[in-house]
Amino acid sequence: MYRGIRKQQEKSDRGDKTMKARNLLDTKGKDVVSIDAGSSVEDAIRVMNSRKISAMMVTDHSKSAGIFTERDVVRCYLKNEGKGFKDILLKDVMTTDLIVAQMDDDLNDIMSVIVEKNIRHLPVVDGGIVIGMLSIRDVIQTQVGKLTSEIHYLKDYITGSYT
Repeated sequence: MYRGIRKQQEKSDRGDKTMKARNLLDTKGKDVVSIDAGSSVEDAIRVMNSRKISAMMVTDHSKSAGIFTERDVVRCYLKNEGKGFKDILLKDVMTTDLIVAQMDDDLNDIMSVIVEKNIRHLPVVDGGIVIGMLSIRDVIQTQVGKLTSEIHYLKDYITGSYT
């Protein structure tokens, strides 16, 4: 069910201190919203709306079974034309072939996989258990913040105005 992301070679010769999935989860929090696979799509939509999220884990007997996202809502609507969301079970429409990150995966690798695989949400697992969820927004915000800091540092270095 889980496929891990590929690792790029570490750039240890430059002494880079790369950010890991664990660092981002420590900052954003590890709240994982889940719903039972026997629940309806309508139930999932209501939970996602009330929690202001666009993806949630789906469980079956307390074990991760897949993920349900806004994209799955659209696919479900088209696949089940004429059927009400309350009559469609999550187990029939959720995404089950999950790509996941590990706690020590590099954020650059995570960003590459998100872009390459065209996914917006990446569960983070530790010991086979989903312990967090990263969104493309989380990764971009972190990378932009890091780049902004580096640009500021380089400008100060070039102009000689260290503060």
